[in-house]
Amino acid sequence: MSQRPPPPSRAFRRERGSATLEAAVLAPGLLLLIGLAILGGRITVAGGTIEDAAAAAARQASLARSGEQARRAAAATAEASLAAAHLQCTHTSVTVDTAGFTVPVGQPAQVRVEISCQVPLSDLGLPVFPGARRLEAAAVSPLDSYRTRTP
Repeated sequence: MSQRPPPPSRAFRRERGSATLEAAVLAPGLLLLIGLAILGGRITVAGGTIEDAAAAAARQASLARSGEQARRAAAATAEASLAAAHLQCTHTSVTVDTAGFTVPVGQPAQVRVEISCQVPLSDLGLPVFPGARRLEAAAVSPLDSYRTRTP
């Protein structure tokens, strides 16, 4: 004859389902923390990519012979750098300061490039973070002091 196990105690019966309740209470908070980590990672990576694109664009602009060539080279390099990094900006703006091309030869001069990018956050699939975030970066590159320049 087999013996039946003793009936569960009252304390045990009161704790039944408490793990499920704890999971239901903690799950939204954990999901929010995971979403914040993903959001932070997206913004950090996008910011680094935009800084790299600004540096590359400034370098290409500093190699140009004229201010107009510098603007075109910077814009093309910025777009190519962002595309190579697979950063999908909803709106991109590249501003090139070519005032350094008006400085007389023999004096130090520089070219400055500013990039602004609207990074979408809605594609993360998190309903808490809709919309986009505007990220900006700027870089400066010196012009060769002894090379002819035209504005």
